[in-house]
Amino acid sequence: MSTSTGTSDVGNAGGNTGGGNGTGGGPGPRARVAEPLSARAATALRKITAHALGPYQSAVVRIGFAGVWLLFLLREFPHRHELYGPDGPWSFELAERLIATNNAFTVLLWGSGGLWFELVYLLSVVSSALLALGWRTRATSVFFMIGVLSLQNRSVFMGDGGDNVIHLMAVYLVFTRCAQVWSLDSRRPRPEGGRDVTGPVLWLVLGAVLAVTWAKEATSGALLLLFTALWTAHGVAWAVVRRDPRGEARALCEVVGNLVHNAAMLIVMAEVCLIYATAGWYKVQGSRWQDGTALYYPLNLDYFSPWPALSGLLGSSALLVLLLSYGTVVVQVAFPFTLFNRRVKNVLLAVMMLEHAGIAVLLGLPFFSLAMIAADAVFLPTAFLVWLGGLAHRLPFPRRARPAPADTRSGAGPDEGSGPDAEGPGEPVPVPVGAVPGPARAAEDTAPGTAGRPEAGAAGPAGELPGDRPDAQPLR
Repeated sequence: MSTSTGTSDVGNAGGNTGGGNGTGGGPGPRARVAEPLSARAATALRKITAHALGPYQSAVVRIGFAGVWLLFLLREFPHRHELYGPDGPWSFELAERLIATNNAFTVLLWGSGGLWFELVYLLSVVSSALLALGWRTRATSVFFMIGVLSLQNRSVFMGDGGDNVIHLMAVYLVFTRCAQVWSLDSRRPRPEGGRDVTGPVLWLVLGAVLAVTWAKEATSGALLLLFTALWTAHGVAWAVVRRDPRGEARALCEVVGNLVHNAAMLIVMAEVCLIYATAGWYKVQGSRWQDGTALYYPLNLDYFSPWPALSGLLGSSALLVLLLSYGTVVVQVAFPFTLFNRRVKNVLLAVMMLEHAGIAVLLGLPFFSLAMIAADAVFLPTAFLVWLGGLAHRLPFPRRARPAPADTRSGAGPDEGSGPDAEGPGEPVPVPVGAVPGPARAAEDTAPGTAGRPEAGAAGPAGELPGDRPDAQPLR
């Protein structure tokens, strides 16, 4: 029951029984307030347990961070030995001494040879590409995290600030269901009879990595317990699905998975707000930010001037420098408070993304800016992301022919013969890029007043999906 419906029902009940004046046996003011609140609480609880919220937001964060890390690794491929390898200024012995004090996790210290380094670097490149594509995301997200932590903890001084954001998000992504849309996983048919070989093999490899980590005591005890709990939970879930794919134990695993996903997405949003709030309030205390001249100095440093003429032109205008300096502080301090107003939040979000694009061009920090834009994307409106996915779906790329929809007139239920995870004869209908799967309804930034509209993944006439019709409208 939506909030508006519950409120009108209570008001009508009071009017019918008590003449609309709150007397004559009708519910009192407390009852009229308590019932909508309880209904709202029940709806919220049902939503966070039954659905992995924000499917498009989690997908764009996955693609963004995996893509940024992949581009960074490819860009620095000729210099990889100096950055993270045996030829770097941060030697193997110095890295061992630092890891012994902070207990950070890195598999690069398991071997000092060049071949081992090349293998780990290649693993990072491949896992980043596979995670961006959304292939076996539950396993590849862990491989992605291993690659990020291993390289960054090996040489902690190689970074521009964006590496810290990637470091954190690589851990958070492991706990999200970030392949509900815009992924190969969402289009992959379930193997015949539920038998799968690739997934268990990947998790056996991860189990071997975990065993070596325990044997070498290669990280802190808390992190080891977290890795072990993560690996064990996935193993239990796999066994439950294989043994009883439609039973109560499977339903319980789904609820736990949804709760973990939603908690991880909440942490990602809180992390972004914390980054901006911390940066903004620290700037407020700086004298250069207070007098509005802070932007002038990096624009006149050769190290941060990839386009000297453009930097000189911008730095020569005192008014422009003043406005940009004050504007940066205002936007960063105000953004966490704008989350309570969707329109203001969307405006500031666009401003911050443009700000980071300007930092990439003017100061020569592209990977830092791309990492922050990927983090900002968690707040993008669902309607915009659905529209963006539909736009990409209409591009003239070669696509595999869609099989005919399954005939449900024989009495087959919604879980038989249709959907991306269907079991049974024939190939299931893959979910189009611009449509939301039924169990993954987007709740982030959904406008009020959409309670009675069809869901983005609901089938239309004759099994047609909304994303298949040229006149289909995105969620608003």
